[in-house]
Amino acid sequence: ADCRYTCHQECRSLIRLDCRPPGRCQSQLSPESTLLPLCSQNVPQAVEEAKPAPPTVQEIRQRIEKYNAKVTNCLLMKLNDDGTYTGFIKVHLKLRRPVTVPAGIRPQSIYDALKEVNLADVTDKRTSFYLPLDAIKQLHISSTTTVSEVIQGLLKKFMVVDNPQKFALFKEMRKDGQVLFQKLPLSEFPLYLRLLAGPDTEVLSFVLKENETGDVEWDAFSIPELQNFLMILDKEEKDKIQQVQRKYEKFKQRLQQTLKEARNKPG
Repeated sequence: ADCRYTCHQECRSLIRLDCRPPGRCQSQLSPESTLLPLCSQNVPQAVEEAKPAPPTVQEIRQRIEKYNAKVTNCLLMKLNDDGTYTGFIKVHLKLRRPVTVPAGIRPQSIYDALKEVNLADVTDKRTSFYLPLDAIKQLHISSTTTVSEVIQGLLKKFMVVDNPQKFALFKEMRKDGQVLFQKLPLSEFPLYLRLLAGPDTEVLSFVLKENETGDVEWDAFSIPELQNFLMILDKEEKDKIQQVQRKYEKFKQRLQQTLKEARNKPG
């Protein structure tokens, strides 16, 4: 009421102000004191977020039982004796850029997967192509599998040899008719998020996308890759310009038609 501090409604419970009696702060303000921390309620106090205690094995067991009770397919979660658990997550691939893969080699076989044979090491030849938009890949992972390991596993399954730092895993949520994306830190555990949200992918789903520009380490790219990016950006820019031009050309035609009809009307 005195300092007019403003915050988001959802953040109100996190704000801690060292408020003084009403009116005191306003009355004590002076040109000299505005540079001093006299009215400390103008600045929210730093509050350390209390990290929740890790769930016990019993709590995990109860959550898994509730999770499996809602599963409509065979993709159940399983609790291990050591307290870890395994399960499945589905990842949507929404990549707008081409990926780099080895050229001229056969697809990975079951034998290669079991023996962990990396076919990318067979040849130095590389080629680029677009992965199918919104392709879905199902992964069987553990509760100890991190986001970083999920990204590396996806790239390995598709034999993508690009640097994993070029990609990021997002969680997609739907709230009030809106689709919200949140980038997950590399140390996060996707299976635990899946367990908390339940098996319904409408509540929570995972999406692999290109990393945000501000987080990309461009030194990890080769010269041909950087040149390829420039060509792609140039093409996207031209396409965007054409879209805008077509939009305003249609608007111009409708406006001219309206003016023409108005001139032909009496009065």
